[in-house]
Amino acid sequence: MNRTPRPPRNQRLEATVSAIFRRLVLPGGMALLLALAITVPAIARDAEPVPPGSPVTVVSYYFGNYHPGDPRNIKTKGANWSEWELVKNARPRFPGHQQPHVPLWGYQDESDPTVMAGKISAAADYGLTAFIFDWYYYDDGPFLDRPIDNGFLKAPNNTRLKFAFMWANHDWVDLHPYHRGGKREILYPGRVKPENFTIICDHLIRDYFSHPSYWRIKGKPYFSFYDLEKLLSNFGSVAATRAALDDFRARAVAAGLPGLHLNAVVWGRTILPGEQTPADPAKLVHDLGFDSVTSYVWVHHAALPKLQTGYNLARDEYFDYWSHAATNFGVPYIPNVTMGWDPSPRADQRDAYGDFGYPFSNTITNNSPENFRVALERARQRLLAETNGLRILNLNCWNEWTEGSYLEPDTVHGLAYLDAVKKVFGGNEEAAQK
Repeated sequence: MNRTPRPPRNQRLEATVSAIFRRLVLPGGMALLLALAITVPAIARDAEPVPPGSPVTVVSYYFGNYHPGDPRNIKTKGANWSEWELVKNARPRFPGHQQPHVPLWGYQDESDPTVMAGKISAAADYGLTAFIFDWYYYDDGPFLDRPIDNGFLKAPNNTRLKFAFMWANHDWVDLHPYHRGGKREILYPGRVKPENFTIICDHLIRDYFSHPSYWRIKGKPYFSFYDLEKLLSNFGSVAATRAALDDFRARAVAAGLPGLHLNAVVWGRTILPGEQTPADPAKLVHDLGFDSVTSYVWVHHAALPKLQTGYNLARDEYFDYWSHAATNFGVPYIPNVTMGWDPSPRADQRDAYGDFGYPFSNTITNNSPENFRVALERARQRLLAETNGLRILNLNCWNEWTEGSYLEPDTVHGLAYLDAVKKVFGGNEEAAQK
């Protein structure tokens, strides 16, 4: 995805006051993280008890820019370009920096259903239930949909793994790669017109939500929104946005679905249309009627104070945030475990590297397979100890190669990260069939 955080150091959070970190999406995907203390009143909402013995469902985000032939990429980058080019060209930028990362399976075309079938088999064999695709749709149509429409949906084994969408409704900025100091040109604005939102909803319901492999929570198709501020800007107010989401649900029911499970990716500071001060995140989630809240990546909530910040430090800060989020929103919180963070492949390799603003940002180091396994085990124990909630864990990421967070095997660690998932959670063939 196009993003980066640069948060101040996180602090342990109290029950009624939170230090909220918000990546303010700026041109070029650059993110500015601001810290503020705001009062967050608890909003009571009943949560169903988790049945005893329920396993943890493990899902992974999937970023689909590793294939040639996308019409938008052809126009801006050329016919054969994909983000693999940035992976191939990456170089060490500072002492101890591990680049390039070389995929063990090669630089595959994920839009090929045979290639995607291999990914599906690996994901199911090693314990995943679903891919949550970073899904892009703008006023003028879709982007990066070929891995879904041509890859996943045409794969002969797509019954083995579920799929769902997180609408990556942020501005898409030209930073592949980004030259430090250059213009951050917005190629595709994340804001859409209300009438196009309706078109998008109908497209999702008609072409995806009824697919037998679309992932559901308690029978309802799961759909997540990445950028709440951009969502609100589509309609101009909380009330109008809630009405649009209610209409989305009603359209799903009218099409024969039992409803929708709408999820919000919440990471800090959202400015409402026409306002200057940030909204209360918990109240916003309540007012918009979301069914759950989640996170995309640890660095939305954990500071990286050094160019090479230790994995366990980032883990501990994120787990502090998890403790807060689990009780703050009044709806279930779906936690995250992140494999790593290093967006340097997106930074022009000719430029000096440092913490100058995305994709020039501090990195997570020592994210060994063993440290990843420990984080997974701690997450599993916490989820199993919860008596209310969903017992779902999302992972970042199946293939964020240009941000240094991927489960796919590389030539250094092989299948070790997938092995860690399987060791902690076991294979998930039975769950994938549900």
